[in-house]
Amino acid sequence: MKNCVIFCAGEFDALARSLEPEDYVIAADGGFRHTQALGITPHEILGDFDSLGYVPEGARVFPVEKDDTDAMLAVRRGLSLGYRSFLLYGSLDGSRLDHTVANFQTLEFLCGHGGHGYLVGKDTLVTVVKDGGIFFPAQCQGGISLFCLGPDARGVNIRGLHYPLKDGTLTSGFPLGASNHFTGEPAEITVSRGSLLVIWERRGGFPGRIYADV
Repeated sequence: MKNCVIFCAGEFDALARSLEPEDYVIAADGGFRHTQALGITPHEILGDFDSLGYVPEGARVFPVEKDDTDAMLAVRRGLSLGYRSFLLYGSLDGSRLDHTVANFQTLEFLCGHGGHGYLVGKDTLVTVVKDGGIFFPAQCQGGISLFCLGPDARGVNIRGLHYPLKDGTLTSGFPLGASNHFTGEPAEITVSRGSLLVIWERRGGFPGRIYADV
């Protein structure tokens, strides 16, 4: 699947997967520094450039006083171009917690608009699962946690992790899904109704997606 790859202004370590020729790269504001450091020429550069401090040549400039974050601007642009799979680098390890939470909501926005995305941190990957699921192959290692995002998440099933769950309900008021971990067996997380914010160690890799009949 072709990806829209967005570089945000937060801390950045290394690519989690190689860029493919069909991938579309967007540098959002200070994320332009990361593309420069990697020697990547983005297809588009956009933002209000309060983080970068100057406007690169050919960039699309937006006002600082706007409803969208720069990451959301880039996501909207990718969706308008037909992309449905997104990777957001520099989206987790920045100095502003509010922007990290905003990026969690951006993942939920993607799920509500026919797509899905991953926040890629130095040590962590994050996604949102809405009315569907994800699965990991055997031999994955590390910790994984899941949290209700929004109204109650119902029909939650966890298979192949240390703490299983069958047809459970997760709420936004109690962290029942925190601090699980892989067991070396194939693992699967599904939710029949609602959204789950799933956070796991980057060494676990990217999961497959389950879209229906969960």
